[in-house]
Amino acid sequence: MKKTFKLIDLDCANCAAKMQAAIQKLDGVTSASVNFMTQKLTLEANDDIFDEVLKNAADCIRKVEPDCKIKM
Repeated sequence: MKKTFKLIDLDCANCAAKMQAAIQKLDGVTSASVNFMTQKLTLEANDDIFDEVLKNAADCIRKVEPDCKIKM
């Protein structure tokens, strides 16, 4: 499954790159992209574990930029 989510309060291109690198290392992630210009996260993972992967991705985002949230 591949989905795109809006990111709220993503303030820094460097932070976006750090988030993308951390999310790509998560178990179950097929691909991940964090675009600072469009303020979007594109996440691809297996359907059966997608919700768990999304939760872990949100944790990665909070570690890099605590104010940034995924709009679902």
